[in-house]
Amino acid sequence: MATLRDIKRRIKAVQSTSKITKAMKMVSAAKFRKAQQRMFEMRPYADRMNAILSSLANGAESEIHPLLAVRPRKNVEVLVITSDRGLCGAFNTNILKAAARHIAELKKEGFEISISSVGRKARDYYKRRSVQMRKAWTGISGKISYSNAQEIAAEVIENYTNETVDEVILIYNEFKSAIAQKVVIARLLPLAPIESSEETLPVFNTIYEPSKQEIFSRLVPKNVEIQIFRALLESQASEEAARMAAMENATKAANDMINSLTLQFNKARQASITKELMDIVGGVEALKG
Repeated sequence: MATLRDIKRRIKAVQSTSKITKAMKMVSAAKFRKAQQRMFEMRPYADRMNAILSSLANGAESEIHPLLAVRPRKNVEVLVITSDRGLCGAFNTNILKAAARHIAELKKEGFEISISSVGRKARDYYKRRSVQMRKAWTGISGKISYSNAQEIAAEVIENYTNETVDEVILIYNEFKSAIAQKVVIARLLPLAPIESSEETLPVFNTIYEPSKQEIFSRLVPKNVEIQIFRALLESQASEEAARMAAMENATKAANDMINSLTLQFNKARQASITKELMDIVGGVEALKG
């Protein structure tokens, strides 16, 4: 049976943990507000740009730009976006499980799969399973910039243009609310909408200025960068929201444990006091006898 000293030590340890989780929740809340604001500002631009380019592509020849070329699928690249840090509930687990299921389905269909990742959690996950990865980007969680998206897009575009891969799939957590995220599996290349809230715009007798070739050569690669940047921001907002919820739950669990241990401590102390009183009473009775 635990002594009073042991129970008191456990109470202090849990109280320290509660302070840490509460502080982490407050930090995540501050980061979440900033990440959410950036994500909300990016969404309409990314949706509209993707919708417009998809519509223009419907009326253009696939030869106008290499990224519009739809080839028979043989090699599929899967880009998985996770976080660099843990303590965010099932955020990373949901992504990795969804990626594993999708990759298994693609392999059943006979496709050759290559994997790239963003975030240490995905890199470590595949490394532990001895899965060969084409590329891994780490250390950008919490400090995402457009240059990160440009770097990732340059690698993706080069592989697709060189026909190393015939399709690129993007898997990430889309932000829905502070308590809910949705795993999105979307085709990045060849050009396709990424769960756009805008419907594809109809195009009739489009007039291109300065020229169709120049417009597509500039905007199609830019759209790949924008969609990757949007996915990174969505993932960042989802990560902070998940961590905020996880730390709140951890704080509540710690407080419940403190209450339980305090009750146990009081019962043990009362039992100790009662035992001492019984010993005293017994000693007095023995002296009287």
